[in-house]
Amino acid sequence: MEVFSYDRDMRSAGSVRVGVPTWDIAVPMRPSRLAGTTMAGFSDRANSFVDVEVVPHPAIMMVFDLGDRPLVVDDGNGQEQRGCVVAGLAPNRARGQGQAGSFTCLQVRMSPVIAHTVLGAASELSGAVLNLDDLWGGDALRTQERLRAAKSWEDRFAIVEAALARRHGAGHAVDPEVAFCWGRMVNGRGQTRVERLAAEVGWSRKRLWSRFRSQIGITPKRAAQLIRFDHAAHRLAAGHTAAAVAVDSGYADQSHLHRDVMTFTGVTPGAVASAPFLAVDDVAWSARPVTQHSIGVRG
Repeated sequence: MEVFSYDRDMRSAGSVRVGVPTWDIAVPMRPSRLAGTTMAGFSDRANSFVDVEVVPHPAIMMVFDLGDRPLVVDDGNGQEQRGCVVAGLAPNRARGQGQAGSFTCLQVRMSPVIAHTVLGAASELSGAVLNLDDLWGGDALRTQERLRAAKSWEDRFAIVEAALARRHGAGHAVDPEVAFCWGRMVNGRGQTRVERLAAEVGWSRKRLWSRFRSQIGITPKRAAQLIRFDHAAHRLAAGHTAAAVAVDSGYADQSHLHRDVMTFTGVTPGAVASAPFLAVDDVAWSARPVTQHSIGVRG
């Protein structure tokens, strides 16, 4: 998963260590052939209890549970999912927990533009958490079985990439206008006005709102808020003050930043600044071609 407790004072190039236990993080040697998709593998060498929060980021998340003991994901509304799990954009306090034992999972992050084609109904999750079986049927079970039989992370990455590519080839793409607007939002760090985007693609604001919501899963306004929050969270973690981050990220003032952070995480900007998921981002989702890192965490 994504968020682990850590001590930033002990960070070093390529790894983060904090006491025990230690997590191994594996990433593919090359970028995915499916643009907008990244993968990472996580395993716990110390057999510790797993307790991780799903912190919102502008991507659809898939988790393939490959451990000896099941990972249970609470969707924040009292419903639990096991095995292969898909979380929509901005899940509401979703949390993953697992018993002490051999924990291993492969996580995929997908742009919602790609997820609409690969997962279909997942584009309408709106922050919900579903079992992949509900979206892929028997294909989910077959993929899971192949992953468990694989002997290496590279084999696992190849299996998932092939499954995603197969579904992508058979799926329905989002409207080019919707894809364009999502890309402009990401490039503009969530600060591009919806009215301006509608004018650029030649749609009315109402039409853009409707098509975007049906294909991405959230409204354009919510998407912009999520993208802006993600940028702000990383700036906070980099050590910048909340006041400076508010200005840099396009918030009206510091209290506006505080409200958005509370909305997405339930904690203050100060707490987000030390959120462990940001430490994992540097290793698990880096664009660098690396094979494996170790990151120390407290379980």
